[in-house]
Amino acid sequence: ARVIYGAGPTLIGALIVVVVSGVIGIPAGLVAGYYGGKTDAIVMRLLDALLAFPPLLLAILVVSTFGRNLETAAFTLGIVYIPAMARLVRSVTLVHRGSAWVDAGRALGYSDRRIIFRHILPNLVAAVVVQATIDLAYAILDIAALSFLGLGQQPPDPDWGSMLADGRNYLLIDPIPATVAGLSIMLAVIAFNLVGRSEEHTSELQSRETIS
Repeated sequence: ARVIYGAGPTLIGALIVVVVSGVIGIPAGLVAGYYGGKTDAIVMRLLDALLAFPPLLLAILVVSTFGRNLETAAFTLGIVYIPAMARLVRSVTLVHRGSAWVDAGRALGYSDRRIIFRHILPNLVAAVVVQATIDLAYAILDIAALSFLGLGQQPPDPDWGSMLADGRNYLLIDPIPATVAGLSIMLAVIAFNLVGRSEEHTSELQSRETIS
């Protein structure tokens, strides 16, 4: 029962990470990729500064400073995950920026905002879904790691990371709690990775069909 109940905080925390990175990273990548030049340079340098911080170390620092809870840990990890999402969106936007239909939109007098959000953004959905699914898998690992260190979900509410930490003290007496929690983390990460890879393969096939 605790394993099933503990799935909620772990998955919700990972989802918060992906949502935060997407809400900030997608617009940042769109703006940087579409306008280029100094705008692109400024946005990318700010994102490069975030890449200098290891995700877990930054999360440990922030959570230790502002309070040990799942929300703070997830939000901090979401900030650190922004560069990956923004870089992906920027690279795809650079490809679409030179498309004929974007030039046609400019010729018709469409505003940059309309071109970005009504014409370029819908073409990024497949790539964003793939990246978000893969990020979700890594976020589960990071959330579980913080909870394992006592910086995520706090007792008495369980999650997989804290259950793994509690169960390690009784491995020789009863290895089932730690083993089941560890297997749950492993299976969830593998499942989301497989979904992400399958989505990536599907999007590649669709792109080839479109080109042909």
